[in-house]
Amino acid sequence: MMAGPGLSIIVPTRNEAANIAELVRRIDRAVACDASLEHRATELIVVDDSTDGTPQAVAAAAAETLLAVRCVHRERPEGGLGGAVVVGLRAAVNDLCLVMDADLQHPPERIGDLYRRALPGGVDVVVASRYVGGGSAKGLASALRRGVSGVGTLLLKAMFPIRLAACTDPMTGFFLCDRRRIDLDGLKPQGFKILLEMLARQRLRVAELPFDFASRHAGQSKASFRQGLHFLRQMLQLRFGRMSGFALVGAAGAVVNVALVWLLTRGDVGVLPATLIAAEVTIVANFLLQDRLVFGDLRRHARGFWGRFLRSFSFNNVESSIRIALVLWFVDRGWMSATMATAVLLAFAFVLRYVFHALVVYAPKKR
Repeated sequence: MMAGPGLSIIVPTRNEAANIAELVRRIDRAVACDASLEHRATELIVVDDSTDGTPQAVAAAAAETLLAVRCVHRERPEGGLGGAVVVGLRAAVNDLCLVMDADLQHPPERIGDLYRRALPGGVDVVVASRYVGGGSAKGLASALRRGVSGVGTLLLKAMFPIRLAACTDPMTGFFLCDRRRIDLDGLKPQGFKILLEMLARQRLRVAELPFDFASRHAGQSKASFRQGLHFLRQMLQLRFGRMSGFALVGAAGAVVNVALVWLLTRGDVGVLPATLIAAEVTIVANFLLQDRLVFGDLRRHARGFWGRFLRSFSFNNVESSIRIALVLWFVDRGWMSATMATAVLLAFAFVLRYVFHALVVYAPKKR
């Protein structure tokens, strides 16, 4: 078989120094054993967000292979590993780009299969799937993680029934894409799930091949509760926009607010101080969560932390003062309990808060 056009292999990394040598060795061997690939037309781009010796490990491995290997180290890792993939796609020499993890849970021996499936054309993305015939997710660390992955996949397909109709594994990090078909400027990566970003934001032609998700070769998994929150935020924003993340944080804050009012008024605290305490705790907590989870991509162009905090804190206190006065009024007339009045008025405050934060707190700084 004649060798095809070149291939760029993009590997986003964060503290994966212990895996780099074995990864490069197996990719080198996979390219050497596949007639459709050749070393001089294949490049490996490691986009690194590490605080360990991953860049040095990449340099050492590069000296032992015929592959063109380069490392792009990011001092400001915006967008997590998904953002690193976008950086790699922009830097790639070739239009056919394969994305895989560094921990060897994505077997390099499958690179040639994905590449050959893309060569005839007719598809924009070739997905290595754990859930199509012959594939498996056995490398996930526990039955709980396998269950969470399966439920998450079903939920995504329910939320995006058309865009994900041809993809059984939208959360995989192992896929090949034709860069010319991807709107890189339209992507807003957050955390791990860059394939989901691509498929949910564009109509792309998808083909799938099965693969066995292997156990991690070395190092620690990056999966965490925090990454789970990033995934939840990404899913909601893709489906409903930024306001959904704001609503999620606001809903959590409302529950805390109502619970605090209930707890305090059950004791010896009066309605007024209980409502004030609950409001202040909620205002601060909501800002910290929203600043990180909802408006994180806007912080770079907005005012500094204290400028954002003071605007948010001041507005929310004015709003809450009006709301507290209404709570007292409702309670005084016997229309509602303090808990019910707080819950009802928080719902009305939601839209006003979102508009103010989006247009004022996180407005770009004037040049």
